[in-house]
Amino acid sequence: MTQSLRVVFAGTPEFAAAALAAIHAAGFHVPLVLTQPDRPAGRGMKLAASPVKRFAVEHGLPVAQPTSLRRNGKYPEEAVAAIERLKATPHDVMVVAAYGLILPQEVLDIPPLGAINIHGSLLPRWRGAAPIHRALEAGDAETGITLMQMDAGLDTGAMIREGRITISPTDTTATLHDRMAQLGADLIVDALRDLERDGALPATPQPQDGATYAEKIAKHEAALDWRRPASMLARQIRAFDPFPGAFGTLDGVVVKIWEAEPVELTGNAHPGVIVDSGPEGVVVACGQGGLRLSQLQKPGGKRLPVREFLAGSPIVKGQRFELREVTPGA
Repeated sequence: MTQSLRVVFAGTPEFAAAALAAIHAAGFHVPLVLTQPDRPAGRGMKLAASPVKRFAVEHGLPVAQPTSLRRNGKYPEEAVAAIERLKATPHDVMVVAAYGLILPQEVLDIPPLGAINIHGSLLPRWRGAAPIHRALEAGDAETGITLMQMDAGLDTGAMIREGRITISPTDTTATLHDRMAQLGADLIVDALRDLERDGALPATPQPQDGATYAEKIAKHEAALDWRRPASMLARQIRAFDPFPGAFGTLDGVVVKIWEAEPVELTGNAHPGVIVDSGPEGVVVACGQGGLRLSQLQKPGGKRLPVREFLAGSPIVKGQRFELREVTPGA
């Protein structure tokens, strides 16, 4: 069924591509897709299109890839050209999902019905760049998607609607991402249908109470600090799967840790010391309790269940993961 509402879409990763696919499948006309410029990727570091661009090209949707949309930024000519193209493209509303560029007020003012953001948290909790990772890392019991009317602030706009997802004890950023992408896609299609029918969407201002900021994930955070409680390290491991992958360093070798669970320990082993090692797991003493590691990866290798990993790379009781000061940029 074809809809009359014209939707400009702005997004970059898989999370956004799921929403664009749903909007397109629902019959909404998409006269322009904005996505980030192609970036080097893979071992050969060849330029690769974003998932959103790949979908747009496959379905014949016009694409623009400005480096910036700020006239007073580093790339004013690109920004001006993109803004002029937006103004010249007849549309009713803009939908934004994990685009990765700042949209100045000038851009937000172009769509007659405003800009709707698909945000991966229950706002005002986890405004910012990495809401899925941070919800997992913090041990939140639930998360979800908030549709938000965009303003010039950082995820501060009025909330249109939300959908909730329970976080399971085994969820990783990868598994949670896929469920949230589907939820976001469903929510935005329903909202656009309501917008087409009613001409407006009711929105509620965000409370300031409970606002938190989801900092972008930095690579130095992937190093596990064994002095922390085991329960926190287990959450960190799940939050950093698939990127950047939590790790420890054992005898100078970086070992990525993909699955682990906290266990109770008796005695007072020093943090980082391996207190048990066998086919059921490698148990490491932590600042509080122990962590049983069950899926590991060595440099250049694959993720392996601990039984297979140990067959090729023995780890024995008494060895110790390095303790190092974890500082930004390290």
